[in-house]
Amino acid sequence: MIKEIKIKNVRIGGNNPIVLIAGPCVIESESHAMRHAEGIKKICDKLAVGFIFKSSYDKANRSSLKSYRGPGIDKGLRILQKVKKELGIPLLSDVHCKSELGRAKETLDIIQIPAFLCRQTDFIKDAAKTKKIINIKKGQFLSPWDVKNIIDKIEDAGNKDIIITERGVMFGYNNLVSDFRSLGIMKEFGYPVVYDATHSVQLPGGKGCESGGERKFVTGLSRAAAAVGCNGLFLEVHEDPDHAPCDGPNMITLKMLEKLLKDVKKIDTIIRRSD
Repeated sequence: MIKEIKIKNVRIGGNNPIVLIAGPCVIESESHAMRHAEGIKKICDKLAVGFIFKSSYDKANRSSLKSYRGPGIDKGLRILQKVKKELGIPLLSDVHCKSELGRAKETLDIIQIPAFLCRQTDFIKDAAKTKKIINIKKGQFLSPWDVKNIIDKIEDAGNKDIIITERGVMFGYNNLVSDFRSLGIMKEFGYPVVYDATHSVQLPGGKGCESGGERKFVTGLSRAAAAVGCNGLFLEVHEDPDHAPCDGPNMITLKMLEKLLKDVKKIDTIIRRSD
């Protein structure tokens, strides 16, 4: 049985319907974050889908030194706190270093361990000790069974509020592939499993100084993940992804989101009835 984790008014895992984690890749401004959070919330309320807002205050793992990283922790957390206060939406963001955990835990409901840091033992244990929900981004270099070692580190720190997110695995240079067996393998560890459909179509460093992406595959992969029985879907969403400062080629539009969620919800309902 998959553990049920409660995040304010959202429940993920157990036999609960599929949940959405979504938002722009990085915070661009207060108005931009609020507009996107409101737009996604409106769609999720209409479709009765649980919603957790995601946006990064600092993308510390960008391809190029010149790439836009976000507004930084101080301004970024203030913006996220406004989203949380005014819209009542749970928050998730990635934290990249130990020194940020103290401030981040005061605002975030879920602390995300970035994929490139998922084997950093001391950082993972320090994040777990905040007692916040921890979302593990499975590294592109890991097998699904290797995630059990990460789970053990978090549990050893006294935290059992864990979510695991699949985001594809390296398939040669500058490419990723999704192996949907991994969702089933990781569900055997007893915690909710999320599928990150937008990062799974990313082409890391594919444009030299920035990543490319193949947005056209997001819908099909999302449907497949729902059919396998994932507990949540992670989607980066932007009103104008072709002009976004980060991850534009793999983000989807708000217009795409509603149709995609309708399809995923239908599939999820069938799967949960058959389990």
